[in-house]
Amino acid sequence: MLKRNNVLVVLLFAILAFAVSAQTVTITYWQYYYESKVKLMDELIQKFQAANPGIKVEQVTFPYESYNQKVAASIPAGEGPDIINLFYGWLPTYVKAGYLAELPASDFNKAYFDKNFYPFVAESVQFGGKYYSVPTAVRTLSLFWNKKLFKDAGLDPNTPPKTLEELEAYSKKLSKYDAQGNLIQAGLAMQPTGQGHNWIREILFRQFGNTPYSSDYRKVTYADANGVAAFKWYTDRITKDKVGYPNFATDDVTAFKSGKAAMNIDGSFRIATLKAVKDLEWGVAELPAYKGIKSNYASFWTHGIVAGTSGKKLDAAIKFLKYITSPEVQELWLEKVGELPANPGLSEKYKNDPVISPFLKGLAYAHATAFVDEAGQRTVLVDAVDEVVLKKVDPAVALKNAAAKEQALIDDFWKQ
Repeated sequence: MLKRNNVLVVLLFAILAFAVSAQTVTITYWQYYYESKVKLMDELIQKFQAANPGIKVEQVTFPYESYNQKVAASIPAGEGPDIINLFYGWLPTYVKAGYLAELPASDFNKAYFDKNFYPFVAESVQFGGKYYSVPTAVRTLSLFWNKKLFKDAGLDPNTPPKTLEELEAYSKKLSKYDAQGNLIQAGLAMQPTGQGHNWIREILFRQFGNTPYSSDYRKVTYADANGVAAFKWYTDRITKDKVGYPNFATDDVTAFKSGKAAMNIDGSFRIATLKAVKDLEWGVAELPAYKGIKSNYASFWTHGIVAGTSGKKLDAAIKFLKYITSPEVQELWLEKVGELPANPGLSEKYKNDPVISPFLKGLAYAHATAFVDEAGQRTVLVDAVDEVVLKKVDPAVALKNAAAKEQALIDDFWKQ
């Protein structure tokens, strides 16, 4: 009799487990692999599932280099995620390819974005007047400097350059060469494939009096005299002053982390990485101004719901999307990843933080480029720098060529 009762108990638990399983909705979240982001998302998923026992979230990651290829192969085949993390600059391509669903207007509308996000966010997550994604965090650029190397060069370790003229002078003083004249310590990291192309595009061009694009970003306008002056200022630091060059000490991040670059222009997402480097004395400052003009570049990774997600999966995806973009999560993201809260209401809390506040100040005058082909447009400016540095092409000619190539990319996108 006891044995029979035990069997009945086991069967009952099995039936209950099956019933619970049948009621559970499983959704999949994709992002590229970046250790601090992946670890935090694992924690967030656990918290979300505890608060929403009927929803299970599976996180899947891929290397950054193959991420878009995996998206292109999987989503059209119906084998992709329900929620996907994407760079904001990819959004036009993703929408055009049919990867993303329009966000439900009942949950995500103009009032929602106006209330909860910086203005450039609302502009950048739209396509054709419809909203397609929501970010957790935003990024800007700042100047990172090595305090020890400043001290060694006889500079005040607590006073970074505030103007481009000072940046130029400091970078020369901080550069070191061996007996053969080879650079062994870069005064300023010059990595166009890092943040260099963004520094040129949305900051230097504007500081020198140029507006790089028309207001709708459909016309390239940076190849005028002011744009050429800005571009030449950048390339002169490499070819004339030799204070840094592309891929010095592997790349700009490695060079700065290892103490081989005294200054670097980089993003707020680098905070967590640098904090983990033992014995590295560094500081952060607003980007140097030129003739009183400040500018910055804002960017972000954002989350969208994949086209075809419906029914209970869609309901679960909306809940998860709201959670991972909530103020609570935005603060955790800043603490553990280093990216800035996308909600301006949270900035007051960090206004006196010596590391975070320079980035927050930059948001006030930042521009988020409206890319149609982020990778292609990035390559255009990187190649222009390479033409000047490696092929000794005149900066004016290289920039004119770049503008023509980028205009062709933009025209081709809108023609299709």
